[in-house]
Amino acid sequence: ERGMIMKVFNTLTRKKEEFKPLVAGKVSMYVCGPTVYNYIHIGNARSVIAFDTIRRYFEYRGYDVNYVSNFTDVDDKMINEARKEHTTVEKLAERYIKAFMEDTEALNIEPATLHPRATHEIKDIIDFVQDLIDKGFAYEVDGDVYYRARKFPNYGQLSDQNIAELEEGASEHINEEEQSKKEDPIDFALWKAQKEEDEIAWDSPWGKGRPGWHIECSVMSTKYLGDTIDIHGGGQDLEFPHHENEIAQSEAKTGKKFVNYWMHNGFVTVGKKQEKMSKSLHNFVTVHDILKQIDPQVLRFYMSSVQYRRPINYSEDGLKQAETVLKRYQNTLRNLDARLDDENERLEDNGLRDDLTQAKAEFIEAMDDDFNVQNALSIMYDLATTLNNHLQKDQVDKPALKRAKKLLIAWLEIFGVSFKEEQAENDDEIEKLIAQRDEARKNKDWAESDRLRDELQAKGIVIEDTPQGTRWHRA
Repeated sequence: ERGMIMKVFNTLTRKKEEFKPLVAGKVSMYVCGPTVYNYIHIGNARSVIAFDTIRRYFEYRGYDVNYVSNFTDVDDKMINEARKEHTTVEKLAERYIKAFMEDTEALNIEPATLHPRATHEIKDIIDFVQDLIDKGFAYEVDGDVYYRARKFPNYGQLSDQNIAELEEGASEHINEEEQSKKEDPIDFALWKAQKEEDEIAWDSPWGKGRPGWHIECSVMSTKYLGDTIDIHGGGQDLEFPHHENEIAQSEAKTGKKFVNYWMHNGFVTVGKKQEKMSKSLHNFVTVHDILKQIDPQVLRFYMSSVQYRRPINYSEDGLKQAETVLKRYQNTLRNLDARLDDENERLEDNGLRDDLTQAKAEFIEAMDDDFNVQNALSIMYDLATTLNNHLQKDQVDKPALKRAKKLLIAWLEIFGVSFKEEQAENDDEIEKLIAQRDEARKNKDWAESDRLRDELQAKGIVIEDTPQGTRWHRA
């Protein structure tokens, strides 16, 4: 299978490129995590889900993935929110990191290999900034430290902007005081001096202060994954300035290429106008709230079913459709199990083996093409149809069915779906009622048969009468 070529769209070169990891069989991946001042909304969850799906596919293909995703637990938003709530930045971070872990666990996100936190890396951040000053890429003014963006040769390449555009952009959203301190309007902060006594701060060679946002990710990614990494991911909105600045900082310090493949996920949009979901527009739904209303598996499957670079227009209809499709897979697996449990099946190769081989090759081909989940899911859907047809036959090929079950479960896992084994409690009681009903039917006692069916239904049991006998499952 490794003979196939995986292709990844690299934001930096704006084209699909063959994926070649730095170390054969291993993938190093850094994904920008949340700023923990609030619950994550569906827009934030998009990134977490998209890169978890990508990670799971790498693992399905046999790669060992070192997956690092940080928590930004100090910045302006954190400080403002803590003030508003009369609490500390630390307490705020603890609360929302805990909430993030609960929400992502519910969405069946594989925990990162490592979740570093900015506030635990202050010493390394200070050393990194000092190194940039020593190399002439940064300068200090009144306790603030800025990066000389113009000194970095390719500044603007990731977001495809030239210096003139950047200057115009910089002049629009920066206050006078900060502007006057800088040598150049496009320079950005690496370290920020403490403004008020009660503001969270650490001692540094430039006085009390705290790190800028961009430097945190440069430090954590290079510290835990090395000077050059395979993949750096995040939402589209992080291309500029966040990722642009990370490249400038990291490459100025190490003199090496920072990232081989830059990957960015599309937004979640809402409503007829398809506006981007964001906290500033107040059109967001938090994962915390929505999970009280819908099955996390359904939300996860729905969010994984659009290719990561495309926008998702979040809607009730989309969720309903995802739920229907998931039920279908659950039923297919249930019917598969029923035939596998059947003692008196005779083995016969009825073409399923070839169907499986072909489906697997097509699935991998789709996913190897920049994780084209839409094509992969239609192959998965067709396989379920094929299986359902096979299960109607008098005789089934049991080894092939076993292989089909393994395949379907492994594919669903890539999309973060794992069906819980149904509870076996009171099964004996139910089997007894079903046996009584079978007996009643044999004696053509339809009234008794219906009564038993109703009783089973009241217990949430669904009965199917098949040529192989009576089957049941919990609704």
